[in-house]
Amino acid sequence: MFSVIGSGVAGLAVASELAARGAEVQVFDPAGPPGPHGCSWWAGGMLAPWCEYENAEEPVLRLGQQAIGWWQERTTVAHCGTLVVAGRRDLPDLRRFARRTEGFREVDAELAELEPDLHGYSKGLFFEDEAHLNPRQALADLYADLQARGVAFHATEAPEDLQNAIDCRGLSARDTLHDLRGVKGEMLVIRCPDVTLSRPVRLLHPRIPLYIVPRGRGVYMLGATMIESEDRRRITARSMLELLSAAYALSPAFGEAEVLEIGVDLRPAFPDNLPRIRRTGGRIYANGLYRHGYLLAPALARGVADLALSNLHTEMVDEDRD
Repeated sequence: MFSVIGSGVAGLAVASELAARGAEVQVFDPAGPPGPHGCSWWAGGMLAPWCEYENAEEPVLRLGQQAIGWWQERTTVAHCGTLVVAGRRDLPDLRRFARRTEGFREVDAELAELEPDLHGYSKGLFFEDEAHLNPRQALADLYADLQARGVAFHATEAPEDLQNAIDCRGLSARDTLHDLRGVKGEMLVIRCPDVTLSRPVRLLHPRIPLYIVPRGRGVYMLGATMIESEDRRRITARSMLELLSAAYALSPAFGEAEVLEIGVDLRPAFPDNLPRIRRTGGRIYANGLYRHGYLLAPALARGVADLALSNLHTEMVDEDRD
């Protein structure tokens, strides 16, 4: 019996991978089922390894490409690609983005065909092989599938003497993972029926790069800041202003959008912003997904399952480090 501690995207992905390989699993989380208490709830859900490679290390590109297939076996995945655009004065940023990544084609006249509701953009980069999902639906689907497989969920603290424990508590694991830090992210959920976008759109903005992800029925997730701060209490006026201003720059119709939700939370990250699997004090710790929760959770889960079931070491494994 394996005991997974934490029911965010890391914990549920690990439990799902173990259960899929025939292992007995139980999950402990005192907060109960997935919800707004966890940073996984507030994610964008972009499965975009080629875009993320623009400012990430090579493992994000390589391991992230496993995510689309893994998730489409477990939840609904939209295979619409990602569009990256920049205003006329920011076209040098678009060229820099192109130099730092791969897996795209340049679009100009086709841009209006891809997203007719974008205004004032004549050039872009289309990452056709990327995809996205609704994080809340993905969490619910993992949770329901695990229950159907007979996995027991305990809304309690995990006992200290658990055998075969796998700790996926995110930032709460700093009591053992002392080099873990929190990176603040702020986001908005808005409704704007007057705008129809078919895919995630990234705007290269001089102050705050923006992404907007369609959730259906005129609802969009708008995010997200990356702030080296551990204040998870509130969104700043500056962040809200810049997020909404960038959305308005994509389409003036967003000026009439209704703000449905404001989300603020802390992403767990190690110094190099790459996830780690550590075996310390008889427990396996899986953590540090940073801003790549849904993109790298499948690779993290596979690495944990390899280590837990067969003692196979992946590149993420970092043994007995205090």
